[in-house]
Amino acid sequence: MKSAGAGGGGGYGDSSSQTRRSTVRVHLSGVLFLIAVITFVSCQNAARSCVKCYNCASSSSGNIFLSEASSSLIPTLNVTLLRLAAVDVNEAERKREVEGLLNVNSFENNGHSTHRSIASWRKYHSLNGVLRSSLTKRNTETIGIHLFPEFHKSLRNWYRNDRYHPGIMSELLNLVKTPIEHHSGGGPGFASTSKYPTCAVVGNSGILLKHELGDLIDSHDAVIRLNNAQTQGYHRNVGRKTTISFMNSNILHLCARREACYCHPYGPNVAIVMYMCQPVQFLDHVICNSSHKSALLITDLRFDMLCSMIIKYYSLKMFVEETRRPLEDWGMFHDAKMFHYSSGMQAVMLALGICDQVSMFGFGKSKGASHHYHTNQKMELDLHDYRAEYELYRDILERPQVIPFLADSGFKIPPVVMHS
Repeated sequence: MKSAGAGGGGGYGDSSSQTRRSTVRVHLSGVLFLIAVITFVSCQNAARSCVKCYNCASSSSGNIFLSEASSSLIPTLNVTLLRLAAVDVNEAERKREVEGLLNVNSFENNGHSTHRSIASWRKYHSLNGVLRSSLTKRNTETIGIHLFPEFHKSLRNWYRNDRYHPGIMSELLNLVKTPIEHHSGGGPGFASTSKYPTCAVVGNSGILLKHELGDLIDSHDAVIRLNNAQTQGYHRNVGRKTTISFMNSNILHLCARREACYCHPYGPNVAIVMYMCQPVQFLDHVICNSSHKSALLITDLRFDMLCSMIIKYYSLKMFVEETRRPLEDWGMFHDAKMFHYSSGMQAVMLALGICDQVSMFGFGKSKGASHHYHTNQKMELDLHDYRAEYELYRDILERPQVIPFLADSGFKIPPVVMHS
């Protein structure tokens, strides 16, 4: 009774005590609410500023960074897909090959050359036959060992950028357009501060033959063509003008077999930009670069890596959505070591970085159209996932904010139009 009476009297009998406790409750509720608000705001700010590291590849390639803010703003980006897309299965092999090519002992002994020509060096160091087919007999007999320092310098400069860097898109203007204009007479101190106002990227699809778009293509300030695709005889469909010839290094390797490394179906003053398929093909670049009137540029390895990660993400995403199979099964349909973006995809990405407006021609396919407008090739190459690339193009046109790995860089995709 006593305890109950005490409890009852203390809880309800004293009105002043009740008022004080109510006031305490109000103050306490206000404090708790304030703490909750501060905590929420702090968490939001932390999410915006913090960066989460996904170490997908080995340490030599650097870490992959995706901001928490980006992933929350773009819910369609799956973290697991991002992590797998960032895995470079060729990293170790590329490192071995580059280190082998950069090994000074492979052609020097105590600072003196042990070989009098590239042919002699190649014979002694076959590199599993890669170099054996890299140059023709004519070239290897006439080109001396003195080219190796330049070969090593170019290879070393390229390989030091073997890392993830999403900001590379904003650097393409200085990496590509500036050297092209400098080479064409801009002067050694020239630095381009403006992009091409309008650019046409001309793919090689047979759908180009369905329409006469040549004049429209030529009306652009810059025209980018792929892999030395023939224009003679197709001017009404594909145009005549070429500003940049974009190609893979296998094309230059074929050109290296020709006298003076001729590789100019669009004229000797058209700049060439290419990505390296194999490190050893830097030897072709060094040999041909000396005879080229126009710029002969190699894409930055950071740009190559970004393109590779983006297209692999789309390929993985489409595979899971369409098959409902585990991601591990993706390798059953794509050879991970051979899987690669197409020249067209990287040319489009290049245009996004150096042009204010981009028009795409000859991307896609239709019934009865050949794979390339200038050949009879019907089948697509297995090492590319063109359907994944078409999905990327769709996002470039309609939802550029969802394209993976670009959100962290702050890069804004310019207006893009695709002509079917």
